[in-house]
Amino acid sequence: MAWLRTRRRPLTVAQQIFLLQSLMVLAVVVAAVSLAYVDARRAQLDGARDRTVAVAEAVADAPTVRNALTSEDPSRVIQRYAEQVRVDSGTDFVVVMGLDRTRYSHPDPAQLGRSFIGDLGTAPEGEVFTQEYTGTLGPSMRAVVPVFDRGEVVALVSSGITLDRVERELEPRLVLIAAAALAVLALGAFGAWLISRRLRRQTHGMGAAEITRMYEYYDAVLHSVREGLLLVDTEGRVPLVNDEAARLLSLTGRVVGRPVDSLGLPDSLTRSVLSTDPRPDEIHLVDDRVLVVNQSPATWQGVQVGWVVTLRDHTDIRAVAGELDTVRGLAESLRSQNHEAANRLHTVVSLIEIGRTEQALEFATAELAAAQQLTDRVVGAVEEPVVAALLLGKSAQAAERGVELAITESTSVHDLFVEPRDMVTLLGNLLDNALDAVTECAERRIEVDLVADAAELRLRVEDSGPGLPPGLADRVFDRGWSTKTADGPVGRGLGLALVGRVVRAYDGTVDVRTSHLGGAAFHVRLHPRPTAGGRS
Repeated sequence: MAWLRTRRRPLTVAQQIFLLQSLMVLAVVVAAVSLAYVDARRAQLDGARDRTVAVAEAVADAPTVRNALTSEDPSRVIQRYAEQVRVDSGTDFVVVMGLDRTRYSHPDPAQLGRSFIGDLGTAPEGEVFTQEYTGTLGPSMRAVVPVFDRGEVVALVSSGITLDRVERELEPRLVLIAAAALAVLALGAFGAWLISRRLRRQTHGMGAAEITRMYEYYDAVLHSVREGLLLVDTEGRVPLVNDEAARLLSLTGRVVGRPVDSLGLPDSLTRSVLSTDPRPDEIHLVDDRVLVVNQSPATWQGVQVGWVVTLRDHTDIRAVAGELDTVRGLAESLRSQNHEAANRLHTVVSLIEIGRTEQALEFATAELAAAQQLTDRVVGAVEEPVVAALLLGKSAQAAERGVELAITESTSVHDLFVEPRDMVTLLGNLLDNALDAVTECAERRIEVDLVADAAELRLRVEDSGPGLPPGLADRVFDRGWSTKTADGPVGRGLGLALVGRVVRAYDGTVDVRTSHLGGAAFHVRLHPRPTAGGRS
C-alpha cells in the first residue's frame, strides 16, 4: 500500500520532549504507587499482627477461660466465649488449646477436639509468638500467647486474621493511592504538554535532526565566510560573532553574551552598532583597518529580535584607491597640460606665421623651462617614484584650482622606509585637506617640506586657509570629524583618521599647529618599525 511506502516524518523536538517527560512521569508514578502499596500492605500486616496479639492476650487473661480449663468439658464454655470475642474483635479465628494442641474452640465446630495446625514457636515457654501461616482457614497472620495459672503455662490461645481480610481492608487505601496517582499523572502530563507547547514555538516545530543539521550548516557557513558577521540582541548583547568579525575587530576571549559597549570598540562604531536606525555602508577605522560596516534590524514574524552587523575589510582597497586617485589626478593634469600645450603650440605657430620668429622661440622655451624645472627638481630630490608622482600630480591639481603649491628646496627623499601606499595615505590626505582648506580663501598657498631617509621621516604641510577652530586640535584625527558640511559622502572625516593610523603604525608623532601662512600646519615624524629592516 502507498501509505506503507510513505516515509514517516520524524518526531519534532517538542513531541519527543513530551513523550519523554510523560514516560518519566509515568515511571515515577508507577514507582510511587508500588512503594505506597508495599508500605500500606506492610502497615496493614503490622496492624493485623498487633490486633491478633491483643485479642489473644485478652482471651488468655480472661478468668472465664482459666476457670473453664479446670472443668470436665472446657469446650462448652470456651467455644461460646471465643466466638463472641472473634465476632466483636473482627478477627477470623480465636482458638484456645491445651498444651497437647487439642482445640477447645474454633470457628468451625467440626475442628473441636482436633490438634491445632501450625507452629507454636516459643509460646509454650511463656512468650508471645507471631507468624504468617496457612491453616484450615487459609493463609493468615496469627499470634500464639500462653495462658498462665499460678505462674505456670496451662494452655495456649491463638488468634488470627486471614490475609484475604487484610487485602480487603487494604482496598480503601489502594483507592486513595490510585486516585492520587491519577491526579499526579494528569498534572505531570499537563505540565509536559505546556513545556512541549512552549518548546514547539521556540523550535518552530523542527525535529532534533533538523536542528542539528541546521546548526552544523549555519555554524560552518558563518565561520567560513570572508565577511565579518556580528549579531546583537535587543538588550545590546552579542549572541553570535564569526571568526572574521573577531579578527577584524581584534576581539579576544569570550565575546558571546557580552554587551557591545564592553568590547573595547571605537565609540563611533559602538554607536553605529547600537543605533536603532539602519546604517548602510559606513566607513569606520578600527586599529589599522578601514572597515565598511552595514547595520540593519533583524526581524522574525514582524517582531524585531536584534540587529545584524556585517563588516568588510577595505584597508587595501582604500590604499589602492588612494594610489588610483593619485594616478587619475596625474592623468587629468597631463590631459589638461596637453590641452594647454596645444594652445601654446598654436600661439607659437601663429607667431611664426606673422614673422615674429624670435618672440615665438622665446615664448616656447620659457614655458618649457618652467614646467621642466619643477619636474627635474621633484624627481631629483625624491627617489621614490610614487611620492614624486604624487607631488607632481598634486602640483598640477593645485595649479588648475588656482592654488600655489610650493615644494621647499630642502625636500629630499632617499632610502625611504615607509611603504608607498602609506605615503600616499599620509601625504595625499594632508594635501587634499590643505587644498580644500584654501579653496575659498583670497590667498591660496600651500607649502610642503618632506625630508626622509632610512632613519627618519619629517613632513610639514602648511596652508593659508582659515585654520582649525580653537581647542579642536586633538579631535582632528577622530574618525568622522570634519570641518566640511555634513551632507558630503559617507566617508567624510576619514582622511585625517587614516593619517593618524599611519602615524601610529610607524611609532611616530603628528602635531597640529598654526601655520606662518595663517592656516593649519601639520608636522609629522615617523620612524622605522621595530621589527623591520630597511623597508617595513
